[in-house]
Amino acid sequence: MLENRKAPRRVAQTVLNALKGGVVPRIGLPYITVGRKNEIEALLRDVDIIAEGGASFRFIVGRYGAGKSFLLQTIRSYVMDRGFLVADADLSPERRLQGTRGQGLATYRELIGNLATKTKPEGGALSLVLDRWISSVQTEAARETGLAPGDPTLSAAVDEKICAVTASVSELVHGFEFARLLSAYYHAYVEGNDETRGRVLRWFRGEYATKTEARTELGVNLIITDDDWYDYLKLFAVFFRLAGYTGLFLMVDELVNLCKIPNAVTRQYNYEKLLAMYNDTLQGKARYLGILMGATPQALEDKRRGVYSYEALRSRLAEGRFSRPGARDLLAPVIRLEPLTPAEMLVLCEKLAELHGGLYGYERRLSEDELARFLEIEYGRIGADQNITPREVIRDFIELLDLLFQHPEADAATLLGSEEFHYAKSEAVSDETAPDFVEFTL
Repeated sequence: MLENRKAPRRVAQTVLNALKGGVVPRIGLPYITVGRKNEIEALLRDVDIIAEGGASFRFIVGRYGAGKSFLLQTIRSYVMDRGFLVADADLSPERRLQGTRGQGLATYRELIGNLATKTKPEGGALSLVLDRWISSVQTEAARETGLAPGDPTLSAAVDEKICAVTASVSELVHGFEFARLLSAYYHAYVEGNDETRGRVLRWFRGEYATKTEARTELGVNLIITDDDWYDYLKLFAVFFRLAGYTGLFLMVDELVNLCKIPNAVTRQYNYEKLLAMYNDTLQGKARYLGILMGATPQALEDKRRGVYSYEALRSRLAEGRFSRPGARDLLAPVIRLEPLTPAEMLVLCEKLAELHGGLYGYERRLSEDELARFLEIEYGRIGADQNITPREVIRDFIELLDLLFQHPEADAATLLGSEEFHYAKSEAVSDETAPDFVEFTL
């Protein structure tokens, strides 16, 4: 287990800097993961279903700083270890599910641009995946036939295997053109034609603005648009499976930006798109595809502007009569994050103290009693029982560790009790008063 191993200094620094800055680190999450065991187990059940050819759609709902993005990133690490490709994106005024000025296509481009694998976790993995697919087909054909590279018979065998994959894809919506482009990429790869390869990648990334341009350069009569970008992600999910991966996971955060769309008609169009994606996955129209979306309770439940303002979605997503805090149905489409308990926060603080000591090369100075005292002060703030979030506690704790390291003469107990050390620099706020810029949460 990672918790029994010392984190590399590079990882420790990345984790601590990200957490102090209020964002989720992309690496090192296993060293600090605490709680969320039930939520993670529920989502991993979905992963098993997707790996068998199914699909899943879940909303991760929690207040600002409650742990939505942290959970999404944790699942991201899990599924990449299991052979999935992952594409993530944050919605914004320029990136929506549907729009009149290409906002839906902008979301698609962001997802494809962030496509990641275990060996290329930073994103931009599309060309790597395509090249790996062709190389693996060539290797498999050579092993089966016993022929050497360059033999015309081997080339025919490879062509046959490539055709089998493209034929499987061509049966789906928009699959014929998609298959033609896969074939064009393969032949360009074999012939060393980098120009054609680049054009196909441009098309897959949704960068062709007109059908005329695509027809002139690639001979296809379609381009990816605001209306059909999700159909191509379904195609990619099936293709990735045929290319040797387990499937595709889409992770979309900042769903609150749909709630903020000022025009009511545009908002409804976005919720219609959301409904179509939701229905696709639950009705079996999508395969090898998982979708996770992060939202605040207000973005989901506001009946005037939120997801629940669209009755077809509200009736599908609303909780039943028996679900309640402490006994949530984690098999439902919506997973509501419960606050971390003080005991879980204590474990997290211990992990952070170990990371900090390992990074700066000192033995941990804070005793168990001092850690407990720190949390007692944090949770003793006015309104903390309702409004305190892991992000606030973590930032305050890392600041305490930094101060103790920079001032070795300081006494932790004295510092904890001093007026100069302000624990409530960021006051606990409710969902209604939380500023928009902190929506990228832990």
